[in-house]
Amino acid sequence: MGVNAYFIFNDNYFLNAIPLALVIAYIAIFHTNTAFLITVFLTPLSINLEEFTHGKIGLYLPTEPILFGLMLLIVLKELKSPIMSKDFWRHPITLSIGFYLVWVFMTSITSTQPMVSFKFLLMKLWFIVPILMIGFNLFKEKSNVVKFLWAYTIGMTIVIIYTLIRHWGYSFGEKEGHWVMSPFFKDHTIYGTSVAMSIIFVIGLFAYKKHSIQAQFLLSIVFIITLIGLYFSYTRGAWLSIVFALAVWAFIKYKVKFKYLLSLAIIVLTVIVISWPKIEMELAKNKHEHTTTNFDERIRSAANISSDASNLERLNRWGAAFNMFKERPVFGFGPATYAFEYAPYQDPEKLTIISTNFGNQGNAHSEYLGALSEMGLIGMLSVLAFVAALFYSGIMLLINYKRFAPGDSEMYILLLCIVLAMSTYFFHGLLNNYLDTDKASIPVYGAAAIIIAQQTMLNKKKKDALA
Repeated sequence: MGVNAYFIFNDNYFLNAIPLALVIAYIAIFHTNTAFLITVFLTPLSINLEEFTHGKIGLYLPTEPILFGLMLLIVLKELKSPIMSKDFWRHPITLSIGFYLVWVFMTSITSTQPMVSFKFLLMKLWFIVPILMIGFNLFKEKSNVVKFLWAYTIGMTIVIIYTLIRHWGYSFGEKEGHWVMSPFFKDHTIYGTSVAMSIIFVIGLFAYKKHSIQAQFLLSIVFIITLIGLYFSYTRGAWLSIVFALAVWAFIKYKVKFKYLLSLAIIVLTVIVISWPKIEMELAKNKHEHTTTNFDERIRSAANISSDASNLERLNRWGAAFNMFKERPVFGFGPATYAFEYAPYQDPEKLTIISTNFGNQGNAHSEYLGALSEMGLIGMLSVLAFVAALFYSGIMLLINYKRFAPGDSEMYILLLCIVLAMSTYFFHGLLNNYLDTDKASIPVYGAAAIIIAQQTMLNKKKKDALA
């Protein structure tokens, strides 16, 4: 007590967190699944210390310390007595993530800033290992999948209500819409990304079974709040990602074969390449600005590459990422080094009014080009391999559920909403990269764990059906 009083007198309050830390440690050790779900709930509500330490400490509280503890716990359990089945280790998603982590390690050794890169690797481990390994055993039960969706959705709903109330105080102004979600989210783009995933989760929870009147009413209210939150996020990528998810749903529903999708993609890409000069001329005529609050104009501003500073800066970042790749095509500059290295690789002709040479304005604005610049061609391919494994496994799981578990329509709907929610995120991956935050990593790797776990359970049902 005396020691704590001394620290408080000197404006140090960290000892007050010890009782809470002990409670969390107890829950993590003796009720690991509960600690996991609490972490999912706290993900939207976590706060980055960067905002309060002038960028000196980049740590999300309380989620990252909990995940670090869960990682140590699950690794020790696995080393003492293996708890993960061969199905887990052999799954394409697990293999793709393993390949990615190995390459992150390799490129951290060759990094221009090894300390930064190895810190990034450690962060990736505590995001991936506990979510995948604990989630795999947890999500074999349908009820736990539902709890996961509820936990994230409730957490997001609280943040959306907070943001809307705060935004209301500024008459829902567009400029204020960029930061009113603070301190829970850094800006409106990652907030919009999370809201887009959340709205798909809400739809899944509403549709997967027939609820009581009270539950239907609650989910309806949550859906309306989330929809309003999506609109007032003023995030074009979030709005377009929902349209993309609807297209993915149509492809799944009408069983469009992959070869047709590939053919369509090749045709569209060919037309774009051949007609690019004309397309560029038309895009140059687009003067719609993303600063407007008009929904229609804001959507059209997504194609404005003549005067929209946000779009032009994104092109500048992409160009810098590609120039970095050309200089170091094999190993890249090292994981998490883009912000420190990209300045000299900007094209002077592409600099905008919001460009900077001080590495203080974020990343490459693309999951794929960021990996290309930081980890070379193999690094980008490792990210694409994970995305391909996630969607291939998820869609094949949906197809097989129809064949081998036709009576379990509830699980089918939950899995469908998981795949669609991931489609919103990886559509965003073209324009932004957030997998270095808990806000995106926990739902994405949680979805991966759900698909792996349910694939394992379906394999058992298939064996029983064929026996």
